[in-house]
Amino acid sequence: MTANLFINGKWTVGNGNRRGRLIDPATGADIGEVAFAEKVDLDAALAAAEAGFKVWSKVSAYDRAKILHKAADLSRERAGIIAEAMTREQGKPLAEARMEAGGAGDHIDWYAEEARRSYGRVIPARTPNTQQMVLLEPVGPVAAFSPWNFPIGQIVRKIAGALAAGCSIIAKAPEETPTCIIELVKCFEEAGVPAGVVNLVFGVPAEISEHLIASPIIRKVSFTGSVPVGKHLGALSAKHLKRTTMELGGHAPFIVCDDANVAAASALGVGLKFRNAGQVCASPTRFLIQDSVYDAFLDAFVTGAKNLKVGNGAADGVQMGPVAHARRLDAMEDFVRDAVEQGATLETGGKRLGNEGFFFEPTVLSNVPLSARIMNDEPFGPIALVNRFSDLDAAISEANRLPYGLAAFAFSKSTDRTDRLMRGIETGMMSINHFGLAAPETPFGGVKDSGHGSEGGSEGIQAYLTTKFVSQLNA
Repeated sequence: MTANLFINGKWTVGNGNRRGRLIDPATGADIGEVAFAEKVDLDAALAAAEAGFKVWSKVSAYDRAKILHKAADLSRERAGIIAEAMTREQGKPLAEARMEAGGAGDHIDWYAEEARRSYGRVIPARTPNTQQMVLLEPVGPVAAFSPWNFPIGQIVRKIAGALAAGCSIIAKAPEETPTCIIELVKCFEEAGVPAGVVNLVFGVPAEISEHLIASPIIRKVSFTGSVPVGKHLGALSAKHLKRTTMELGGHAPFIVCDDANVAAASALGVGLKFRNAGQVCASPTRFLIQDSVYDAFLDAFVTGAKNLKVGNGAADGVQMGPVAHARRLDAMEDFVRDAVEQGATLETGGKRLGNEGFFFEPTVLSNVPLSARIMNDEPFGPIALVNRFSDLDAAISEANRLPYGLAAFAFSKSTDRTDRLMRGIETGMMSINHFGLAAPETPFGGVKDSGHGSEGGSEGIQAYLTTKFVSQLNA
């Protein structure tokens, strides 16, 4: 099986012979290959996106919405196929994959309707017979780069947002998880999106990003991924004066006060931390627990981690699958080794599972010193760090210590405390006493080194629109 490129309305293996390996992370076995785009393919995609934009931008928001609603319905019909492909190539449990695939239609529908309500405005003029208007127009062809950890959830926001606004797009998708994305793109194709409006490429990331971002055809860049790569692409985009949306890494604090429901907070913390084997940019990582409830929380959390069923994501009852590849296993072992050497206590886990695939135990470290590398670098894996705090100011200080600012979580029954936490923590998103992030109607994005701009919500569509002011004197 070869995962192909989609350029100007046609599926193609491209003009070169380079291929990437598709690996099942649950077994480590090869399951196919993916075609790599060469520069000639990227130039074809750029020409297609330029021509497609001229057509698509003239289609009314009303008619664009009708096509997008059809694509949303097709994605729901095929959610099972998409989910199975996702689990096979990415490893997450099938139940998680079904939720992600099933939610794609909601994101498409949201953007379709939001574009129909992207209003400009009339500004009262100072002089007679003068009309002043603010018009919102599509920014132009978009280059979008998405990661492997949520292959559908991330790329659907970029494609749906761009198309709803009237833009064309070249989506550079992850080579690790191509087939579920191919199935999604087919939904847009079969819904009636004109040729050239959606283009899908795979290949060497640096080659593709540098070629696309430098092109004068591309007017907007959207990237989801690591902080170092985001900074590089941001600098490259700035060099060419390209608008950007950057959703980068995180190191989210999870603060539990002494008046919180400890059992509920612990259960939710286990679910959020080990979802997708911890490979979640908004995953809680630094669990900060107030002194008087620290022991109770730690006991419940460790028990929950030990009871998780780890295995092939396609098997019944599995709650955590493998990490994406062998490099993540090495990274997890290095993080644990360093933390223990620095004085942390290994409560559970800490090592690989089995000899087949890329499985790592759900791991809990307690009393982790700030000098440990994992307290400063995003782990992006199934490792939780549980430390204590005495007063709220100390917790807020620790939450803000790092340059990350993507997500934060807090638990308290006191509105005074939750207000202090909400206003005091530097973050793009915060969820208090529950999990309430990433719905289509809500903005998703970070601050500081975690990026800028938002996807989702009314903010998401604005990222693909430009503002034009018109002042007209009526003769």
